[in-house]
Amino acid sequence: MIRLARTNRSVIAEWWWTVDKWTLLGLLCLMLLGGVLALAASPAVAMRIHLPPFHFVYRQMIFFLPAIGVMIGVSLLNVRQVRRLAAIVFAVGFVLMALTLVIGPEVKGAHRWLQIGPLAIQPSEFVKPAFIVLVAWLFAEAQRTPGIPGTTLGLGLYAMVVSVLALQPDFGQLMLVTAVFGAMFFMAGLSWGWIGSLGALAASGAITAYTLMPHVASRVNRFLDPESGDTYQIDRALDAFQTGGFFGRGPGEGEVKRILPDAHTDFIFAVAAEEYGVLAGLIIIGLFAFIVVRALRHAMEEQDLFLQFATCGLVALFGLQALINMAVNVNLMPAKGMTLPFISYGGSSLLALAFAMGMLLALTRRRAGSHVAPPSGRRANA
Repeated sequence: MIRLARTNRSVIAEWWWTVDKWTLLGLLCLMLLGGVLALAASPAVAMRIHLPPFHFVYRQMIFFLPAIGVMIGVSLLNVRQVRRLAAIVFAVGFVLMALTLVIGPEVKGAHRWLQIGPLAIQPSEFVKPAFIVLVAWLFAEAQRTPGIPGTTLGLGLYAMVVSVLALQPDFGQLMLVTAVFGAMFFMAGLSWGWIGSLGALAASGAITAYTLMPHVASRVNRFLDPESGDTYQIDRALDAFQTGGFFGRGPGEGEVKRILPDAHTDFIFAVAAEEYGVLAGLIIIGLFAFIVVRALRHAMEEQDLFLQFATCGLVALFGLQALINMAVNVNLMPAKGMTLPFISYGGSSLLALAFAMGMLLALTRRRAGSHVAPPSGRRANA
């Protein structure tokens, strides 16, 4: 039996005494909530499409233990191993992303998935966190050694990723990646000229998408003018919040979930509000906020630029995805098919998020010399 005493130098003991246990607890709580809400939201959807009531519940549960294993396993790595793993995952994931354009099945007019046996995998979910870590490393190296074209290489990786996302098309993920990349670029100290150029490029991309992609234009138009089209899902989601009240109707008592098409995925937050009340929604928001703030606090205490950039990028990816999902549920943003991290149904998403948060836990572990140093002493490790 392994004793996790402070004198124990095993890998598990070192991990236990250095990992941020509060962040780990917050992530496990989100995963537990995901299991509870899968029981609440998915049976109605399964029966509506003539599947066994617990079809989606069983499929989601199959991925829970592997997801926890991935998160813990990745969090055991050191900083150099995290960078190497990110490079491997990005290379493999990007090739698979490109393959979705050729052999991926068409789902709702998009090619985002690969069918591997009984499993459907969305490669872009794994590419996103790996891309963030690689860009953080390139930006840090560019500041540590001015002769290294880290900024140019980072822009090249960004162009590669968003090009494939645009071709799939997956405009929501494209916007998410762009927002996080822009935030990291800003952290890396880009000039106002670069900020203006990238802002103009983002605005041009949004206008182009609105002009050339009918489904994007339709969602924006329906958000600005609900009378211009079908707003059935948003209307039902708002009904769920109204009928749930502060304390909810009770477990299993929700009615709106029975007619809400994406109750187990994009609109699971509304199901939580109907059955468990606005109070449950506030608890979910609080958990996400707690994890984001903890990670940002770790980043502020670091003197290594790579750790600062990577930590902020990963938690921004995590937090923005949650924010977008919840904002859509309460009609503060145009509808977009983006899952609520660790809570919405989706095995591919669950494993990818576990991979991302495993890297976050690995990068925020306590290390010798990780406290804030004077400005002149800030350096990024190779």
